[in-house]
Amino acid sequence: MPDPTVPPTPPVPLDALLAREDLGLRRIAGPDDPDLVVHWVHTSEMADPYPYLLGGELLLSAGVHIPDGAGPGYFDAYASRIVAAGGAALGFGVAPVHDTVPDALVEACALHGLPLLEVPPRTTFSGVARAVWRLMAQARLAELRRVTEAQQGLAAAAGRPDPVPSVLRRLAGRLDGWAVLYGPESTRLAAAGREPGEEVRLALAGLAAVVRPDVSPGRDLPGTAPGGTGRPASAADTVAGTRLTTYALGAGRGFVLGVAAPRQEPGDHTIASVAAVLLSLLTGEHQSGRGAARSAALVRLLLGSTPEDVAGLLGGQQWRVVHARPDGPAPDHVAASALGAALGSALVDPDGRTVRVLVPGDRAVEALPGWTLGVSAAVGPREWPAADTQAARALARARATREPLVRHGGRPALTDLVADPDAEAHARALLAPLAAVPALPETLRTWLSLHGSWDRTAVALSVHRNTVRQRIARCAALLDADLDDPDVRMELWFALRRG
Repeated sequence: MPDPTVPPTPPVPLDALLAREDLGLRRIAGPDDPDLVVHWVHTSEMADPYPYLLGGELLLSAGVHIPDGAGPGYFDAYASRIVAAGGAALGFGVAPVHDTVPDALVEACALHGLPLLEVPPRTTFSGVARAVWRLMAQARLAELRRVTEAQQGLAAAAGRPDPVPSVLRRLAGRLDGWAVLYGPESTRLAAAGREPGEEVRLALAGLAAVVRPDVSPGRDLPGTAPGGTGRPASAADTVAGTRLTTYALGAGRGFVLGVAAPRQEPGDHTIASVAAVLLSLLTGEHQSGRGAARSAALVRLLLGSTPEDVAGLLGGQQWRVVHARPDGPAPDHVAASALGAALGSALVDPDGRTVRVLVPGDRAVEALPGWTLGVSAAVGPREWPAADTQAARALARARATREPLVRHGGRPALTDLVADPDAEAHARALLAPLAAVPALPETLRTWLSLHGSWDRTAVALSVHRNTVRQRIARCAALLDADLDDPDVRMELWFALRRG
């Protein structure tokens, strides 16, 4: 017979159902096993219920299917088919068809090890099902509460000065077992909890080889989940009554989390998966050295080094600055980190509603769903501040034009024909009347770039359109210029580009 497919519902201990005084259920045959659980309730009056059972059910029947004069053979076949289908227990209602549970059914259930419950006349089958559903809801709530508390504890452990041992200790405590981190060379880097015997330790180390990408897989074990690189992302086995599970950390780095627990509780896999994600992040920083390199770059900057001095620590000399704004609420640090991961960089700065990301210059930046992006040109460290300004202006234009991504244009222009010192001196002289109010030149720049559109300029600057009108009118008065004249606009645009 095939293995039963147990419904994916929280199991309810059969003893918890028997303890309900309002139901009045009584066990009259079968094993008295405190670990026996019910996954669902099914009512059927079929003589052969096997095709209609998934496994793990409490089957309820009033005995309508029992023919007159049925002998022991009928009841033996009936009980054996329930057991073959994986049924957890049989509940027999003594009303309205039968006054008592047939003795031959009691004997057959005892023979096949099938728990048999007597359902009194006052208890309806729907009442039994409702009680099971309520117990399931309570079990699900308890599971969610346990998982949530474990997630919070694991996250707090990851923030401690010794994050990897702290996460392992918290995980081992939550699962009442042993947690171990294996390195790329199959070495045991850290462990916490009650260390099991040698047989379990060796089996867990062998199971780690199933998910580690840098070694040949071991024997074919049950419970493996397919991974994205041809290796399972996790693997499970049971040895000496201990449940073993291993989780690959990251993509191809060779770190593996192993867990050995004396029993499998609801939510254990979710809790261990959270720990695996945290350890994957922690070992990723350790393996690549990028976290240490970024820290070294920051320290050197604080101690007086220039961006040119530390650029090598960050992985390259040419970089782009990306300014991004979400379509929804202001991003938190988690959303900002996710954006950085999507752009391929951990150099992320969430600043209010805008997130700034420093991306390697050789990496293509594409539009991302849910974000509006402004991208600078690829520049060296000395030009990073200018690239930051380019990205900010590109983002403003993207928002105004409702484009998902706008790149800073880097093609040669007529302005390149004028020497920088001359162009900058001309720009300072022309724009000097606006220098006292920084918002005026920025508003004028945006307004000109958007062809004099009040509404789009208001969107780009996050101000009211009347504010834009007032600022442009003030610019015209201070400059004593006709801003409707295309020649005036061209000269001002030239100055604003070089000023």
